[in-house]
Amino acid sequence: MGKKKNIHFEVSERKILLRLMDLFVVFFGLYCLELSSSFDYLQIRPDNWLALAVLAVYILAFGTVFEIYNLQKSSELDTVFRNIVLTVSVTVLFYMLTPVLTPFLPMNRFQILFFFLCMVFSLFVWRFAYINFVSSPRFYKKVLLVGEISNIENIVQPLRQMDPNYKIVGFINCETKTEASVNTTGLIEFEGHALLEVIKGEKVSEILIATYNSEIITTSIYRDLIHLLDRGFIIREYTQVYEELTRRVPIQFIGKDFYKFFPFSRSNQNTLYLFFHRLFDLIFSVIGLVFGLCLLPIVLIGNLMGNRGPVFYIQDRVGKNGKVFKIYKLRTMVTDAEVSGAKWAQKDDVRITRFGKFLRRSRLDEVPQFMNVLKAEMSIIGPRPERPFFVRELAGVVPFYETRHIVKPGLTGWAQVNTRYGASVDDSLTKLQYDLYYIKHRSLFLDLNIVVKTFSTIIYYRGQ
Repeated sequence: MGKKKNIHFEVSERKILLRLMDLFVVFFGLYCLELSSSFDYLQIRPDNWLALAVLAVYILAFGTVFEIYNLQKSSELDTVFRNIVLTVSVTVLFYMLTPVLTPFLPMNRFQILFFFLCMVFSLFVWRFAYINFVSSPRFYKKVLLVGEISNIENIVQPLRQMDPNYKIVGFINCETKTEASVNTTGLIEFEGHALLEVIKGEKVSEILIATYNSEIITTSIYRDLIHLLDRGFIIREYTQVYEELTRRVPIQFIGKDFYKFFPFSRSNQNTLYLFFHRLFDLIFSVIGLVFGLCLLPIVLIGNLMGNRGPVFYIQDRVGKNGKVFKIYKLRTMVTDAEVSGAKWAQKDDVRITRFGKFLRRSRLDEVPQFMNVLKAEMSIIGPRPERPFFVRELAGVVPFYETRHIVKPGLTGWAQVNTRYGASVDDSLTKLQYDLYYIKHRSLFLDLNIVVKTFSTIIYYRGQ
């Protein structure tokens, strides 16, 4: 078997490629504009390094906010163009508002227009090439599944959703007896004895082992896998790939060997990290409360017109180490919303008032929780605190649910910026997977990532 493999960019490699090429095409476009016209607002030369560095930071920061580095959205041309325009618009605006670090406004204001159009054109041409070449089937990573047919749909679907270039070509059932077919999943089922031929014929570059019990792998398949491993072929375990691609811990596939999956981040005990984390909480909670006071007159008017009742709402929530505390919110539901008992909030919930919908979508209903942050009951970033009633219910059916309480709950978190509002046990399972990923990989970089993604959530009005 030849060792020649198709070219494939991993998720992290594609994200780096997008960022580096974005900067390159923008600077190259501005350089070409400078050579072909009288444009001199921002010149590409070494002594102008600070202005160029600020532009690079703005492009990368606002590009992340407006999701031009989201791999799913990076494959849709119309979405890409819209997000590029938004990114460049805000970048140009901030660039003009920081003249201490950037060039002063030119006398000829058309240069600002040329500056804007040049960046939009350069980015769009490059992204058009990316969609038609890098995101094309020729760069797909072809993967072969080896495992059991039980629960195969729950294995395949998340991988397909998270990485458009991750192509699962088929499946080999490693069980000695087959009682069902996997054709309903859209996968081709290959014979176990044909493993080596399938890899060669389908140009497979990776094998994914997806089984709860490795003991059921047949002797012939095991022998072929060892042969491939000896030749340097990539063989990986499913939960490892799942966590890497989806950025969540696959707790539904974890058994008695759970300790292998929870080497929690050292940041959870790092004194320096925790000190700056608390300092960040204090600074932003004060800013948040001042912001809330400025908005209070508008909230009072909106509440009077579309809410009719108390402005604030106090509710019990479960915090760090299972300690219950009182959370403060702006009321978004009718006053007798739970007269018949606690129940999940649903999409288009009739209990939510007209003004309450706006508060939820804009996340303004969370502003009073800055007081909880100030009191050290919550943090800016962490798993969202849940009500005691639902914690008891979920802890009984969702494994490792109470593990999320080893850190302070937060105003925003990894689950909030990656998934929808939890309205069922299944939604809570997905949110828990993200929460555990945060606890496992907690770091300054991940915290910054969450802050930036929170702006995206607010801008695109994704709250409930």
